[in-house]
Amino acid sequence: MAQTPRMPAAFLGHGNPMNTLARNRYTEAWRAFGDSAPRPRAVLAISAHWYINGTAVTAMERPRTIHDFFGFPKELFAFEYPAPGAPDVAQEVVEALQPMYAGLDREAWGLDHGTWSVLAHVFPQADVPVLQLSIHGSQDERYHFDLGARLAPLRERGIMVVASGNVVHNLRRIDWQRPDAAFDWAVRFDEAVRQAMTTEPARVLDLATHPDYPLAVPTPEHWLPLLYLAGLAHAAGKPAAIVVDGYDMGSLSMTSYGLDAPTSGASHGGGGPPFPDPRTIPADDTNT
Repeated sequence: MAQTPRMPAAFLGHGNPMNTLARNRYTEAWRAFGDSAPRPRAVLAISAHWYINGTAVTAMERPRTIHDFFGFPKELFAFEYPAPGAPDVAQEVVEALQPMYAGLDREAWGLDHGTWSVLAHVFPQADVPVLQLSIHGSQDERYHFDLGARLAPLRERGIMVVASGNVVHNLRRIDWQRPDAAFDWAVRFDEAVRQAMTTEPARVLDLATHPDYPLAVPTPEHWLPLLYLAGLAHAAGKPAAIVVDGYDMGSLSMTSYGLDAPTSGASHGGGGPPFPDPRTIPADDTNT
């Protein structure tokens, strides 16, 4: 039997859901990541938008496309990502996470926009099986880091781990006059994370005491997916690398990291699609 190549892993800063339909330097970097990777048996996605009181893995044959947002154009609500599921892989994930408890979800969830907005570019044909691992909202950061480390053996079995969130994600501080830039506090925190992830990934666990953490991470769901990649990198004994970086609307970081993945030029810049009109859509209702 041919040996399965080790799969790369990534944390992709998904930002605005309209990136699904856009071609910009972020989506091009995501496409380059997918184009350069060996074809996986399946993708295990860890999205900011499946944030529940438990650890679960989707295990349906045909996961539905979930449009979990408000106020966006009809074209985005019409988008479908019909990737098959992978119930057999779901069982492997549950076994890899033991003794931490993880259950199988055979019907409730599917693929939310944190997953399909990036996979629409990583694997645009939707022909690679996809399953999701929930984020346990009642657990601390160490739990998520350790869970990421436990996923490491799956990379040797043809399973690609793709986490999706944002290092800096503060919708209440969005500044519509800064489409390609960030506040000083956002840059400082993003740079602190970069220093940790590209040298000693376990140090991200120390950043909860960073003075800019309360503004950068006002709620944990977009931050925690990064800890899964940090755990994988720690288990591999190597740092992560920048796939692409940049800022949007003052208070969003688009920085993406890869492990055993290709990198592009890491220059702070924009290129993202426009958000809905802020005069009609409250920031909290865009659910980016």
